[in-house]
Amino acid sequence: MKITVCIGSSCHIKGSRQVVEQLQYLIAENSLGDKVELGGTFCMGKCQQGVCVTVDDSFYSVTPETVESFFKKEVLAKV
Repeated sequence: MKITVCIGSSCHIKGSRQVVEQLQYLIAENSLGDKVELGGTFCMGKCQQGVCVTVDDSFYSVTPETVESFFKKEVLAKV
């Protein structure tokens, strides 16, 4: 599974760094380092929708406040 987080300027302002840090922690806490690849990319073209995150080819809008529920629903449930 590949998770990509936008780190472009608009998403950075909306908290992409915190999203990345929380995802790194959750991946490590759940011992998923061998199953989940976390990466960053610049603008995904959906700047109005919050921090842009893709899981494989599915798009999500995530905030630092919703990372944990996103991780449980879209990552843990599918690994």
